[in-house]
Amino acid sequence: MFSDWWSDVRFRFRALFRRRELERELDDEVRFHLELETDKLVTQGLPRAEAMRRARLAFGSVEGIKEDSRGVRGISVVDIVMQDVQYALRGIRRRPAFSAAVILTLALGIGANATMFAVTDRVMFRAPTMLRDPDMVHRVYVMRTGAEGEHAMGWYQYTRYLDLRKWTTSFSQVAARSFGRLALGTGTDAREMMVGAVSVSFFSLFDATPAIGRFFVAQEDTVPRGAPVVVLSYAYWQTRYGGRADVLGQTLQVGKVLCTIVGVAPDGLTGLDLGESPAVWMPITTYAATRFVGNDATNFYTTYNWGWMQMFVRRNPGVSVAAATADLTSAMQRSYSQEIALDPRAAPASVVRPRAIAAPIQVSRGPDAGRDSRVMLWVTGVSLVVLLIACANVANLLLAHALRRRREIAVRLAIGVSRKRLLSQLLAESLVLSVLGGAAGMCIAAWGGQLLRALFLPQETTLPVFTDARTLTFAGALALMTGVLTGLVPALHAGRDDLASTLKAGARDGTFQRSRTRGLLVVVQGALSVVLLVGAGLFVRSLRNVQSIRLGFDIDPVVLVTRNMRSVSMSDTAQAALSERMLEAAKVFPGVEAASRTLTVPMKQTWSVGVYVDGVDSAITRGGFNLQAGSPDFFRTTGTRILRGRAFTAQDRAHAPLVAVVSESMAKLLWPGQQALGQCMRVQADSLPCTTVVGISENMRQSGPTSAVDHTFFLPIEQFHPERADLFVRVRGDAGRMAESLRRHLQPLMPGDSYLTATPFKVIVDEHVESWRAGATMFLAFGSLALVLAAVGLYSVIAYNVTQRTQELGVRLALGAQQRDVLRLIVAEGFQYAVIGVAIGGIIALGAAGRVQPLLFNQSARDPLVFGAAIGVLLVVALIATLVPAWRASRLDANIALRAE
Repeated sequence: MFSDWWSDVRFRFRALFRRRELERELDDEVRFHLELETDKLVTQGLPRAEAMRRARLAFGSVEGIKEDSRGVRGISVVDIVMQDVQYALRGIRRRPAFSAAVILTLALGIGANATMFAVTDRVMFRAPTMLRDPDMVHRVYVMRTGAEGEHAMGWYQYTRYLDLRKWTTSFSQVAARSFGRLALGTGTDAREMMVGAVSVSFFSLFDATPAIGRFFVAQEDTVPRGAPVVVLSYAYWQTRYGGRADVLGQTLQVGKVLCTIVGVAPDGLTGLDLGESPAVWMPITTYAATRFVGNDATNFYTTYNWGWMQMFVRRNPGVSVAAATADLTSAMQRSYSQEIALDPRAAPASVVRPRAIAAPIQVSRGPDAGRDSRVMLWVTGVSLVVLLIACANVANLLLAHALRRRREIAVRLAIGVSRKRLLSQLLAESLVLSVLGGAAGMCIAAWGGQLLRALFLPQETTLPVFTDARTLTFAGALALMTGVLTGLVPALHAGRDDLASTLKAGARDGTFQRSRTRGLLVVVQGALSVVLLVGAGLFVRSLRNVQSIRLGFDIDPVVLVTRNMRSVSMSDTAQAALSERMLEAAKVFPGVEAASRTLTVPMKQTWSVGVYVDGVDSAITRGGFNLQAGSPDFFRTTGTRILRGRAFTAQDRAHAPLVAVVSESMAKLLWPGQQALGQCMRVQADSLPCTTVVGISENMRQSGPTSAVDHTFFLPIEQFHPERADLFVRVRGDAGRMAESLRRHLQPLMPGDSYLTATPFKVIVDEHVESWRAGATMFLAFGSLALVLAAVGLYSVIAYNVTQRTQELGVRLALGAQQRDVLRLIVAEGFQYAVIGVAIGGIIALGAAGRVQPLLFNQSARDPLVFGAAIGVLLVVALIATLVPAWRASRLDANIALRAE
């Protein structure tokens, strides 16, 4: 029984992979039987020629017997498929121009979608590498209610983390994580790199075993100060230490802490976020010693002042997401009650109404997902629209090709080819073209992925295309689906004509009925193109609106100079002296107009501080107040305008009366209907001396160009943290070109192995407008691509119709029609398609306006100017695409046209 089954399997494998050998055996066997019968007849006295003839007659159809024998092999389906593929490849070689147009069109559509899938999958759906049971792991957010409604916060105080870990029961693991750039190493070997600060429970979220050594243990992650140990990332171990096993036990300077290397993380463990992976991992309580100074270094685990870490949980088996969220919310409310007990001035839970959310691990799917994620989803949808346009275009081309082959198809049906077999061949041709288009599309995706990575992904994120199985699978499935869709229309039209009339009438019969199908596909392309062009116009105008906002400070001429002290330790007095030397050196550098020390950096680092005014509620109920401090030239350097009063002066020094400049919005909030100049406010505590308001500045937007106006106040830096040494420098000319030369000029002032970085302020601000730039760029690119495809589709339809109507046009010209009459006739036909497409596309765009509106800024999604421009562009392109075949038609020679079939 088994031997028979195994023999049958071996025979089928031979039939599939050693076909030529079996064919030779089959020919030999047929020849053997014919010769045997011939020899038998010869022995009976017949001449050999007659014997061979009678043997063949007795044997029957040789080819029929061979075909029956091949059928026994059980691979007839494979044979049919291979024959169809070979037939399709021969057709592609016979029509290289037509095939190239189809493949290129499909490549553009498939490549755009493969690229967007790679980006969207990486940002929104792919679980971090090595994460165990990713559906059970969540990122924790707290939702708070403020003056502008409820908003999500993903950063926690360490004390809050301890509360939630203590008062929740739904989780098997609760982990904390923070990160920052610190100097690794000492001397000239020191490099500033990303450091991951994690709780001891963090690594248990992953299915990860150290490459060598071990991870942290509980005793090394304790307050008030964790143990000075570090785990190297696999990449840092390879590049810095050459993968040596004796690295264990060696020391590594991490910021201010000299750490002992206890292990190396496995290859591929990069953490829970996209972007730059940590070079080393250290206990989060150890990291706190490098982050906080003064009293904060010892009370970070007992107060609720600093939100500097993120929190992750793993649900217990059987615990639903809703139950986990309820458990977190209950613990969060208890934590807020604990905070109020420590600080009665803190916002009560009844005001902020805190609740927690167990959200997906991917930030882009959480409650604080930025506009980038929403724009990315829209762009993904736009890429699908481009694919639909490409499919319609290819279906149009294949249908035109099928209509030209009507007589050939009729002949094949007449000689016995089944309609099912014909349908199979036509679909095979479409599938082969789509597979080739998919292969070309992956090349486009590999190139276009670099652009999309820059728009949607962190700079350090890689975006492999050819080596990513998920992207390759998606592209393959898309190519097959596209092949079926594009081949379905011509396949369904094939062979529907009456064979006798088609064979007698040739290709002209029924042409105009079939042209309506092609016209419908052109209308679809036009409608979808209008939608994309409207979207492009809306995003471009939104980008212009964002870029035209007055932020309260200048951007282009300003350079930010920041310092990293590495392992250099200096007193506050020494740091203040260094700050002053750097400021004076910057002022005398050629091309510098002004310079100032700064405490915080708008759109990068803000500092919210409590402000107390007699008779007015504190900042907790009135909103947050952002503190900024600078030297006397601060306002001149940043370009922030003083509306009333004065700015700082050199007399506003450490022991002089305390003064402040407040923004106009802050003045109206705290002293409505009053003169803010001369008013008294107390900073940080209501027991501190008065700080007198001496000036009113224009409003600032420190959180982003489209954020609400911030309530900002400014203090002389000599009266508040004078040791700060970061600089704002205003330059003449291109700040990008001057930044590096300015850094080199100031670097010699830095002691030891400390160093400076110089960043054009525009680079920082541009990060906050990337979503609008990405939307405008991608909508414009895809809209332009769709417009080109629609124009090609319209041109092909009109050109084909002109070819099929050659005799009719010849008759018109012979009967006295003028060239302009023929030109008008053909243009009117093309414009009819365009107008219908414009009307349908406009309706679709109006219907989608409500969903697009939240992504726009100061721009109506139903802007008539944008709609008018999009419609006008499409109509102009349609006119150009129609004029070419119309001009050819008007130049026909009537005699030649009348003789044409």
